[in-house]
Amino acid sequence: MAEDWAAVARVINERADALGLRQRELAERSQVSQAIVRELQLNTVERRRSARTLEALSVTLSLHPQHLDAVLNGRTPPLPDPVVSRLDSLERRVAEIATVLDGIQADLRAVLRNTGGE
Repeated sequence: MAEDWAAVARVINERADALGLRQRELAERSQVSQAIVRELQLNTVERRRSARTLEALSVTLSLHPQHLDAVLNGRTPPLPDPVVSRLDSLERRVAEIATVLDGIQADLRAVLRNTGGE
């Protein structure tokens, strides 16, 4: 069976959209270069990728580590481990909370500067 890179692109794009991940974030979190992520998302270059690349992207997208490889090769992807999926969800929520707290901290610094408290 031929490799189906278009199917891999669809999965990556659908999951990234569902998770609210931009291309740059997906690249950073998976430690895959943004150029490779772009090639995969746009299906512009169909060439064999390392197992680590597809696994890293699968995990970052909260899928089973072998999900993208299964899609590529026309197999039914394995189901993700529910514990890992829940941990990924919690990790994303903690990151969102940290971003909000960073904003509050910056606002407090600005208030202190403007009131002479710093």
